[in-house]
Amino acid sequence: MPNPFRIRAAALTAALALSSLPTGCGDDSKGGDLTAQNLVWKSCPAPDAAEGGGDAPSPLPGGGSWECATMRAPLDWPNPKGATIGLALIRARASGDASERIGSLIFNFGGPGGSGVTTLPAFGADYTALRTRYDLVSFDPRGVGRSDPVECEDDAQLDNYFQQDATPDTSAERTQLIKRTKQFNAACEKNSQTILPHVPTTDAARDMDLMRQVLGDRQLHYFGISYGTELGGVYAHLFPKNVGRAVFDAVVDPTQDPEQSSLGQAKGFQLALDNFAEDCTSKKAECPIGDTPQDVKDRIARLLADLDRKPIPGILPRWLTQTAATNGIAQSLYSKDFWEYLTEGLEEAYDGDGKILMLLSDAMNGRSQNGEYSNITAANIAINCADQKPRYTADYIQRKVPEFRAASPLFGDFLAWGMASCTNWAVPGAADHPDVSAPGSAPILVVGNTGDPATPYEGAKKMVDALGKGVGVELTYKGQGHGAYDSKNKCVQGAVNGYLLEGTVPKAGTVCT
Repeated sequence: MPNPFRIRAAALTAALALSSLPTGCGDDSKGGDLTAQNLVWKSCPAPDAAEGGGDAPSPLPGGGSWECATMRAPLDWPNPKGATIGLALIRARASGDASERIGSLIFNFGGPGGSGVTTLPAFGADYTALRTRYDLVSFDPRGVGRSDPVECEDDAQLDNYFQQDATPDTSAERTQLIKRTKQFNAACEKNSQTILPHVPTTDAARDMDLMRQVLGDRQLHYFGISYGTELGGVYAHLFPKNVGRAVFDAVVDPTQDPEQSSLGQAKGFQLALDNFAEDCTSKKAECPIGDTPQDVKDRIARLLADLDRKPIPGILPRWLTQTAATNGIAQSLYSKDFWEYLTEGLEEAYDGDGKILMLLSDAMNGRSQNGEYSNITAANIAINCADQKPRYTADYIQRKVPEFRAASPLFGDFLAWGMASCTNWAVPGAADHPDVSAPGSAPILVVGNTGDPATPYEGAKKMVDALGKGVGVELTYKGQGHGAYDSKNKCVQGAVNGYLLEGTVPKAGTVCT
């Protein structure tokens, strides 16, 4: 099983538009001077299945429409004059006076594997203030959505894949999990062998610098969220002099290897679950899923143990398994706004109805209600495995399970066994962790959320230190959920907007509550 917990909730639940121009992996066209290409912007069609499906983006507030285009980039960056691929872009033109326009503000919403072309319009209203001086731009990174997507298994096979037991308790179950993982990885190699070697984060960072030039910007102005902070850090390392005004929100710890990252997430999601249980039982109204915080967690643990023995009806013909329920619970912890759905989903599951928890799990896995999957799982695994050098065996993971279980009785096993996803991958990984050192870069505002489950708060300080002296500026938000800006906290948004719009760097160590 992959480790899906780094996939940002927004990137999974958003569904909107994309470029109408075709792309093709290993296109016969040659690179030439790709910085001189002219993008052809057109109205955005509805996103295809790989992007998550749905409707074309709605008109922009105050008039105007989203525009989409395809940018050509080298398939193989060491051979920039060779074959090219197409990268899908979306933009909303700046709404303010042309004389006040700063340039383009490029977004990456995380994953890796999330479609920026569908996510930006879904959350575009949150960035209305930023649009006064920027063209808002996002993209499907290489291997994602319509940007030469990684393809592995079909929808029916993915239904089977996500029904498997991802927390094996016996030798036979462990053997079956590794066997099924090998089958999935073999399908990726068979169906996507051309693109698989060319999806690491370093290549996506080079794509962004090409994008900067094609869009006509002297510097890259950037807003990265979740994995997007890792991508932004890698960009700053490769092109420090090209960094303009940049914000990292929901910050990945760049110093951790995959094992350390997964263990950190176990602690982060356990903290979020603790906070959810405390919130439910502290209200005046009776908490319907437990009398005390510990009672809430004990009942959830019993539910998962029961599901491991006997699943309950979910969205038939699929059943709610222990794995699907764990996945659904994790999805609901990405935002405090989802906590009411978790409460309702648990209530129904205790009564034998698994629909809500399965809907939450489907959102995490990129499954639409018509049974089609986006390629977010395939892209997530492909990019992570291209980036991450370690390959963990079943025996090694089994020895580590107690440590993960101590970090989180609920999520520990799941996250430990998620480390097996790259073990039999066709392409070697690049490094233990990314290099984000960026001496000479402009200041980068690094925003950490103390209650973030997916990218724990400690990662923000680690990112600041790794970027180097005088580059990273840390801001703390004492809140819940994944990320800070979309919480609509006025202090956070004021600091971020002040930097991106006016160039005002907040005082390092600023705390927002």
